[in-house]
Amino acid sequence: MLYYVLIGLCLSLAGVAGLQLMYMFYLDRIDRERKKRLSELEARCLRLQKILAEAQAKIEEQGIALDELEAMRESREEIWADVIEEN
Repeated sequence: MLYYVLIGLCLSLAGVAGLQLMYMFYLDRIDRERKKRLSELEARCLRLQKILAEAQAKIEEQGIALDELEAMRESREEIWADVIEEN
């Protein structure tokens, strides 16, 4: 009878060890997926930073162009003011 109890105990322990092994494989797979996702997010972040830098440069260029146009418009208004005053 004692042999049956010991066999049952051994099988129970083997089942627990198998369950722990399967859980370790699961955790390893989850870790690999997280690392893969992290590398994908880092690559996306770099792409978005590049796009953002390009957009900021374009905005700065447009700001400079607007300043130049504003200066040209003001100088034209001053010229017309001088012409009107002379008449």
